[in-house]
Amino acid sequence: MKVEAKAGPDPRREISELVTLRDALRYAVSAFSAAGLYYGHGSTTALDEAVFLILESLNLPVEDFNAFADARLTAREKALIGERIAQRIETRQPAAYIIGRTYLAGVPFRSDARALVPRSFIGELLASSLFNGSGEAGALVEDPMEIASVLDLCTGGGSLAILAAYAFPNAEIDAVDLSADALTLAAENVEDHGFGDRIKLLRGDLFGPLAGRTYDLIITNPPYVGQDVMAVLPPEFTHEPAMALDGGADGFDIVHRILAQSASHLNPGGGLLCEIGTDSDILESQYPHTPFLWLDTEHSEGEVFWLRREQLPQ
Repeated sequence: MKVEAKAGPDPRREISELVTLRDALRYAVSAFSAAGLYYGHGSTTALDEAVFLILESLNLPVEDFNAFADARLTAREKALIGERIAQRIETRQPAAYIIGRTYLAGVPFRSDARALVPRSFIGELLASSLFNGSGEAGALVEDPMEIASVLDLCTGGGSLAILAAYAFPNAEIDAVDLSADALTLAAENVEDHGFGDRIKLLRGDLFGPLAGRTYDLIITNPPYVGQDVMAVLPPEFTHEPAMALDGGADGFDIVHRILAQSASHLNPGGGLLCEIGTDSDILESQYPHTPFLWLDTEHSEGEVFWLRREQLPQ
């Protein structure tokens, strides 16, 4: 007797049996968990991913699911949510690409496969007391109004350049990337936030298009994934541009170049803020005389460093 294989769960069909947003959330969490999805593009759990996907799909604020949890879904809304749950499972695309939008430091950005999903810890740091002029002892920027020029290297979709424009209201900002596709997305985000008069987008290889310009602050989230990790990335990351992730053999090819060239592009007293991932011990072993200041955030430890111009390798 031949036994036919049972079809797997079908979110497009099963979602029609649900009634409220709470029902849809429970279903999505169960489906995501069963599918073994990977999270790392703004969400860290199936619950967070499901909340983001559902509320964004319905144009509801993502801060408070409970305010809408018992609201009934229309047939059209069920169909949309069911389609997006299925798409997340079947394609393994990051939810931000499916929605076309994400948030960094609470600020919305367009997001698609032209650039990495915005998720740099630098966004949180720029809004912190280290840079916001709140008067904290040991602040790295005492008065954000005095920052007149910022460079964002490897800008991707432009999120950090835009956050810098908010953080430093008097700054002119140059944002550089090698990818023409990423810069078209960055241009859309810059226009959305109304910073076309303050953010200049430049295509080129790191400092190549800058013609000797100097800055009060350089921020950068460069490619820093090593070859071993690139070879085993979860499917969600393979939808992102490989050139924005691949940092060479140990992940630090681009970081070495930034360290070597930053001093000549910083004004006296200026600083470099750079994200490098979790291998701070490797970087420190390669620069034993460089006094890296490692900055922690709510969700990271030792993944972003700060160096003054005078501390950089010469």
